Amino acid sequence: MELNINDYRVETSARHVHLSESDFKILFGTDAKLENVKKLSVNGEFKSDKTVTILGPKRNLERVAVLGPLRTQTQVEISVTDSYTLGIKGVPVRLSGDLQGSTPVELVGTAGRVQLPEGMIIALRHIHINHADLQKYGLTDGQMISITVGADRQITFHNVVVRESDIDFPTVHLDTDESNAVC
Repeated sequence: MELNINDYRVETSARHVHLSESDFKILFGTDAKLENVKKLSVNGEFKSDKTVTILGPKRNLERVAVLGPLRTQTQVEISVTDSYTLGIKGVPVRLSGDLQGSTPVELVGTAGRVQLPEGMIIALRHIHINHADLQKYGLTDGQMISITVGADRQITFHNVVVRESDIDFPTVHLDTDESNAVC
């Protein structure tokens, strides 16, 4: 199935980190708070005032945004280009939250560092859509669809996962590499 380009908006999901409460305390201290500085399109999610450094064998990625709210498990989302920059091969392309067997990663915050045995992924492109719009378009949570994005450099992306979310308007999330491909 392919949605009409006017039926959704497209956002770039740049590199970012979701932290567990325990990792947040190690990275920023036990008294630190995760402050909301920018609301994101999925209701309840936000860019925080905190950033971390992702350590790699080749180079590091500094000032990587920490998104809120806190989660049960720490997750690092990067692009393929980021993996080359870090010098880390084989980072799996996965749905957010599918971390079992994913790439180990080390993070540095203002108060400490965390070495994770797994947690780094390249996020699978996806569309957030609310329950009413799922019904309107005849879609189901977890379904794979195709979408066409862009004007001058129009591309059809296949294997876009439908994710039921608390969102006002259907919103596609592409990583930085994918967004750059369509300008």
